[in-house]
Amino acid sequence: MSAPRPGQGLVREPGSWRDPAGFVYRRDGAIHRQIAPVFAAEWEAYLASGLHDRLVTRGAVLPFEDAPIADALDPATAWRVIRPEMLPVISWPWEWCPGQLRDAALLTLDLALEALDAGFTLRDATPYNVQLRGTRPVHLDALSFERRAPDAPWGPYRQFCRTFLAPLALMTERDPRLGLLLRSFLEGIPLDLAVRLLPRRTLLRLGLATHLHLHARAIGRNADGKGAEARAVRLSETRLRALLGNLRGTVAGLRWEPEGTEWADYADRTSYSDAATAAKERIVRGMAEAVAPTVAWDLGANTGRYSAIVAETGAHVVAWDIDPGAVERHHRALMASGRERITPLLLDLTDPSPALGWGLTERASFLERANAELILALALVHHLAIGRGVPVEMIATFLAGLAPNLVIEWLPHEDPMVRRLLAGRHDMAGGIRGNVAGWPLFREEAFRGIFADAGWEIVERAPIEGSGRVLYRMRRSGRA
Repeated sequence: MSAPRPGQGLVREPGSWRDPAGFVYRRDGAIHRQIAPVFAAEWEAYLASGLHDRLVTRGAVLPFEDAPIADALDPATAWRVIRPEMLPVISWPWEWCPGQLRDAALLTLDLALEALDAGFTLRDATPYNVQLRGTRPVHLDALSFERRAPDAPWGPYRQFCRTFLAPLALMTERDPRLGLLLRSFLEGIPLDLAVRLLPRRTLLRLGLATHLHLHARAIGRNADGKGAEARAVRLSETRLRALLGNLRGTVAGLRWEPEGTEWADYADRTSYSDAATAAKERIVRGMAEAVAPTVAWDLGANTGRYSAIVAETGAHVVAWDIDPGAVERHHRALMASGRERITPLLLDLTDPSPALGWGLTERASFLERANAELILALALVHHLAIGRGVPVEMIATFLAGLAPNLVIEWLPHEDPMVRRLLAGRHDMAGGIRGNVAGWPLFREEAFRGIFADAGWEIVERAPIEGSGRVLYRMRRSGRA
């Protein structure tokens, strides 16, 4: 559950209205979950089994503490109230790299198998029940576990295939950007669409052939009325365990290697000298220590060099980047190192996640989830202004809406990275916009003025020796 935001009073979380067993709400910014009387027996059985304690101990399920019934959103209809641990960020599955979606799918299947050992099953199996604690997945929904009826099928099988397996197969077997389909299909990618988009070679992989291709064909037959009437499928514990194991093996075999993406190796080919790199790292650390944020957002983080520095000061850093290759590499490096204070996520700043779902309230937008005390925008503005044509005035205003503190990097027009970007923009380099050196973006005084007009007060200016670049620490002044 995401970190609290002040001044929210008592607010029901709009994405939790589907579950009759209970719902999530915020009381003064802190997350609570109200459990309905209809789920009382299942909840008591789940806690008594010891399953929850075991899962919490190994970090697979989010812990909670009990809260008074008086703290319920509706005390008259509440059977119990719990207060889950808060998470620094809430993200959506289309903001995850293939490795993160794969890890979330494997966690879900492992929970289903461990629940089976205890006589329980998962009521649902969707990535919306999983969030990232750092870069490791953790299951959020304490109401997902219920006692399994003898020989019952695995109810969320189709849901798992649509929300986990199909997007993961498309991302790893075709293109990682196809994960964005989940933004259009919140209930999961229709299997008939998924198999049309997958390469034909996936028919030769038993798991994908069974759980996607044949599964889609079976759905089509039933939908068209061509097959026999659907009969209730009964699965013994042995057969269910085999199904879950087969799904797990299929998911584990889906791995994308990040090669050839535009900025995945950016950190390895910057124009900085060793001395300039050391100077920039020292300045960023000092500026972060001066702000001392609990949560920081690093926009355009790439593989996380500066995210790590800010995390070392005690912040939890959300490391956003547009490139799936960079995010994948960052994710793998964090998993290998065991660092837990950084969450890498996918973001196109010119097209961030909008509000989605029923009433445009089920899935909060990128802006609605803004909870950082510090924004890092290092070597970012020129990418947006040159590469994407966003006016600097709009960038300054946008950043002012995200956090009260900003560390931002200014680049002169002679910078090698600027020249590289301009080489791809004929209209900017020498065409209709004329003299590049005269743009406000490349005149430091004009750059400062634009940010001042957007409500930023300059607190600190630090040139990066040997580079021509300058780092600024700014504070939102409220004068915009």
